[in-house]
Amino acid sequence: MIGMQRPEAAPASAMGSQSANLNVGSQTVSAPAIAKPGSNYSFPGGQTLVYNGVWRVFDAGTATLRVEPAEGHMRVVGTADAASAVALLYHVHDHYESTFDPGTFCSLGTSRRIEEGFRRGETDIGFDYSRGKSVLEQKNLKKNEVKRAEHNIPNCVTDVLTGIFYTASLPLQPGQVYSFPLNDGGDTLYVNAHAEAREQVKTPAGTFNTVRVQVESSSGLLKEKGKCWIWYSDDAARIPVQARVHLNWGMLTLALQRIDKK
Repeated sequence: MIGMQRPEAAPASAMGSQSANLNVGSQTVSAPAIAKPGSNYSFPGGQTLVYNGVWRVFDAGTATLRVEPAEGHMRVVGTADAASAVALLYHVHDHYESTFDPGTFCSLGTSRRIEEGFRRGETDIGFDYSRGKSVLEQKNLKKNEVKRAEHNIPNCVTDVLTGIFYTASLPLQPGQVYSFPLNDGGDTLYVNAHAEAREQVKTPAGTFNTVRVQVESSSGLLKEKGKCWIWYSDDAARIPVQARVHLNWGMLTLALQRIDKK
């Protein structure tokens, strides 16, 4: 990871999110901020969540998520691989990693290595909290091109991968909306997680009582990619047991297939 700096711990609020003051031009505005994990939350280490993907009616492949200790921090590792007819139409073999401070839930850096269709790329994003900057280095391996950029960030952000588990740490009471800052190498966007309702969901790994959460943003990646829902188990573990992304080319559903233990 590049440019990683440990931020100071931020106090949690009763709703699992808080506000921070940001300078915008000559004005100081209040914006949502990351809350540190509550004392009753435990990170889901020692297990790999394995998902089966379905695009429309076709088997789309597999995805995995794993949280593990990493030199005093925590690391989230994710993979995505296309399979069957979808793999013939569009090759996918992606690997993602994010590192975060378990005391604050602030992301320290994130990276991805992608093989999608004819695209081959590597992206590294570090969060330099001492300077208030995200540091992006993006390589197009096909064209041998490198892009570097810096953007302003608040004193604590999450990233796309860590954000899945940050959302799981929130109270997720149906009817409530939880907002927090997320950075994916560009401008910081503010994500709203709507805890919509409790539902029972059947997956290959079993039947779960869940809380359905819609994740959205008024700008950036989540707005461009379509609507997204995640179903978290309605218990202390808060396992993401199902996800559904509505894209302009159809609905992609990821359902928990199994949990691999160490």
